[in-house]
Amino acid sequence: MGSMSRLPLLYTFRRCPYAMRARMALLQAGRDFDAVEVSLRAKPASLLALSPKGTVPVLELPDGGVIDESWDIMRWALAAPDAQGWWARAQSPENLDLVRRNDGDFKRHLDRWKYPQRYTGETLTPEAHRDSAVDVLLRPLEARLSSAPFLGGTTPCGTDLAVMPFVRQFAAVEPEWFAALDLPSLRSWLNSWLVDPLFTACMHKLPEEGVNRFPPL
Repeated sequence: MGSMSRLPLLYTFRRCPYAMRARMALLQAGRDFDAVEVSLRAKPASLLALSPKGTVPVLELPDGGVIDESWDIMRWALAAPDAQGWWARAQSPENLDLVRRNDGDFKRHLDRWKYPQRYTGETLTPEAHRDSAVDVLLRPLEARLSSAPFLGGTTPCGTDLAVMPFVRQFAAVEPEWFAALDLPSLRSWLNSWLVDPLFTACMHKLPEEGVNRFPPL
């Protein structure tokens, strides 16, 4: 499907946080790309041919190369050239640790709180997973964001883009409960991203079929 395209082709799913981070990085870097909105119930054969694991996002490059991990897509988009430092600022030990926490324990706890019906063998309650998610990521984020407006410091970086979609998903499970947490800096950071032009552009709704040029900022 994408081999005839002169642009990179992103297989994406609008509500997937991994795909959100990839779309935001591509948009922030000013990379023109085409996109296919994937139905998770009927994944296209072209996606499975590129990446047999069948998870989004997957980026097919014009030279036929394939990148099928969201963090690697972010690296491809932001790192060369990195004129504004979005990738460089994400490489500090502290920021790399936040991404590891997000993609590891936080995501595991988030899934078991948001989708308890999928994890019927769990010994912990959904609420216990919820509280562990707060401890493993949200409190460290609050500590960082209480001293600077972004994870990149005075300006954002790739870490902000990598983590925000998952915090958004967490906050949406029980909004009133989340709003009552003592995490004012984190909430301010999240709320500012939710209205940021970069995020609203990344959430553009694609047609359900075909290859479509993804709108630039």
